[in-house]
Amino acid sequence: MAFTHRLLAGLLSFVVAAAAAQVQTVDAPPAKAAICVACHGLQGKSAQPAFPILAGQTSRYMYLELRDFQEARRSDPLMSPIVAGMTRDEMRELSDYFAKQTPPVQAFIADAAKARLGKLKADETLCTMCHLGGFAGQNEVPRVAGQHYDYIVKQLKAFKARTRTNDAGSMTSVAHTLSEQDIDNLANYLAGL
Repeated sequence: MAFTHRLLAGLLSFVVAAAAAQVQTVDAPPAKAAICVACHGLQGKSAQPAFPILAGQTSRYMYLELRDFQEARRSDPLMSPIVAGMTRDEMRELSDYFAKQTPPVQAFIADAAKARLGKLKADETLCTMCHLGGFAGQNEVPRVAGQHYDYIVKQLKAFKARTRTNDAGSMTSVAHTLSEQDIDNLANYLAGL
């Protein structure tokens, strides 16, 4: 009986130590992340449809976007002033942190008929050549799976209108061919993934 208690106490100590080690390895958010929370939510899990979800986004994409805001290749009345004084290291640290976070499960319920048409349009325009299967993104190409519907619509319209052009022309040329209905369908499809 004493042996069993010692064995259980030893196992419990091991489990507690292992749990403590896991907690210690969790990355704390960078200091600059505190300002991001207002719009992008805790851990980059924005609940506000106008602001993109950063959790799970590719680090390289986020870094390039921050740099583009800083160097006026992309403009936003909220983002541009925030990144103005950031160092490259701070931008990399933020990008790495948000890339490590798990994207939230979206509450968005896609219109099934629109999502089906959106998938057909995505296949027709070869979206997965850049965004990859599952729309998880890669390198400087963003993850768009599960992004907010409103944000997807806003960005596709900005690329179509050429008010957002920091994409080396890839998205502007694709978006130029999209109708308003195509944009709605694509947003339903992508937000629903």
